[in-house]
Amino acid sequence: MASIMMNKKTRKKKAEWKRVGKTDYVLGIFMLFVIVITLYPFLNVLAVYLNDATDTARGGIHILPRVFTFENYRQIFASNNRLLIAFRNSLLRTLIGTITATFSCAVLAYVLSRRNFIFRKHINIMLTLTMYISGGLIPSYLLIRNLGLINQFSVYIIPALISAFNVIVIRSFIEGLPDALEESARIDGASDFKIFYKIIMPLCLPVLATIALFVAVGQWNSWFDTYLYARSNNNLTTLQYELMKIMDNANSMSAADIQGISQNQNMTNRITPESIKMAITIVATVPILIVYPFLQKYFVSGLTLGAVKS
Repeated sequence: MASIMMNKKTRKKKAEWKRVGKTDYVLGIFMLFVIVITLYPFLNVLAVYLNDATDTARGGIHILPRVFTFENYRQIFASNNRLLIAFRNSLLRTLIGTITATFSCAVLAYVLSRRNFIFRKHINIMLTLTMYISGGLIPSYLLIRNLGLINQFSVYIIPALISAFNVIVIRSFIEGLPDALEESARIDGASDFKIFYKIIMPLCLPVLATIALFVAVGQWNSWFDTYLYARSNNNLTTLQYELMKIMDNANSMSAADIQGISQNQNMTNRITPESIKMAITIVATVPILIVYPFLQKYFVSGLTLGAVKS
């Protein structure tokens, strides 16, 4: 009798393992499909970027280049001698703008998270309104001009210091932190500044890293502010603005113009608008892809888990 019961339990466990195994196979195939459809656009752009432009016009390029070349990359830098200056300005505005904007939003969010702050409700309402109501392009330009920021590097930094959305996100995260942490620090005689630097900031690393990535991507991809406020100063041009001009010029070229440029420059690789677009996409995207893995580890929240024992 005991052996019969053992055999039934064994058969039952085997059946369960078979069901689990089938589920794992289905999930594995599904995840593999998701990975393929996610990576394919990036691999396709990279393949076109590294492929001869004339050969690309024939079509049939998927994830591997058919005629490998770096001519598309060289053509971008050969067509514009200000790209190195533009790259430097984009890098500087991204670094400085990300640090200052993240810190400014964190300070304001901490102030608005304090329940004893008198103007907390009024400022929160004003911040929320700015997300739905805007003065428009002309008033914004007049404000920037009256502040003396036209053709100044600070035009990339000062207007982007505060974002209502970023402040609200950080404020909500701070409000979710245990009150006992602040109360214990105040009992030990800590001031608001010390609480902010020693307790709040370290615990807010996940949300600050997320906001920093948002700001960095926005600063790196921005070109319209260069067009509006710093177009006449070549020393303040940015990479995205120069790449945008190159792409517009490529789109406006006729086939005869493209062939003439290629022949005049003695190029074996004939440029096309499609090849230039893909090259610009790679040049503009790679820096952000390099930064992202370093911030990804901070996206996982829960640093306060276990900080307070009830």
